[in-house]
Amino acid sequence: MKNNTLLVWLLLLPSLGTAQLNQPINYLTTTREYHSATVGDTFTVAMQLPKDYYSDTTQRYPIVLLVDGDFYFPSMAPLIRQYEMTGLLPPLILVGIGYGDFQKMDSLRVRDFLYPKPLESDEITAPGGGLNFYRFITTELLPQVEMEIRVDTTQRTLLGHSFGGYFALAALLQQVKEDQNIFSNIVAASPSLWYHDFYLDRLPDELALHKPDSRLNMVLTAGSLENSEWTLNPIYKLTVAFKNQDIQHVYLNAFIYNFLDHMDTGQLSFIKGLQSFFNQPPTQ
Repeated sequence: MKNNTLLVWLLLLPSLGTAQLNQPINYLTTTREYHSATVGDTFTVAMQLPKDYYSDTTQRYPIVLLVDGDFYFPSMAPLIRQYEMTGLLPPLILVGIGYGDFQKMDSLRVRDFLYPKPLESDEITAPGGGLNFYRFITTELLPQVEMEIRVDTTQRTLLGHSFGGYFALAALLQQVKEDQNIFSNIVAASPSLWYHDFYLDRLPDELALHKPDSRLNMVLTAGSLENSEWTLNPIYKLTVAFKNQDIQHVYLNAFIYNFLDHMDTGQLSFIKGLQSFFNQPPTQ
């Protein structure tokens, strides 16, 4: 029966309008630069609109923000489009935030993703500019983007991997402290929870204290080949802390992917996270 179901699904793919080898597709992707007064630098931002964005001028779409855009946007954009066209994901606006090239990304992501300033034990040099980067996204970039295109502001998602995963959770911590509801969905793939003596371990207590009044979805992931002391055990500890708090409206899923290492988890985590957020029945 399973084989027959798969066969029927494959036969239907052409009628679903998927991108095929003999049917190139317009990805509706643009790139522009945004200057941040808060950070004091200019960011390269790539954006992909849903396939039918210009066909239905009344529809508003969930927005997905992806840090480390220089690395991840070129592969995530066509993948999300293919998933949209096959019904594996709903139409989404994808925004990749980057620096224009890998060399700049490698140095500036440390400036922008980490907060507060590192401890001596972190053995890393960084200015702790994560809060400034958060302000750029929430007070400069998002208001500008949402003024120009049709965004469902109740469905904002933030995706990050490694230091970017740390930033995604740090951004959540900041919005919780400020009693805001900017991002309703967070994916932190292989987050660097060890940073600043496990600074983000305070996140469950802060969420319990401030009690979000609308649904908040989180996905934490890592690969089974990653370091137990610095990645796997901290994720387990943070997950248990969330479960023990049992915070209303907070939904957390944690996944350890077999046979994957640190650099393998990003794209898979983002796609599976998005599917868990959007391919589920609504809850009250």
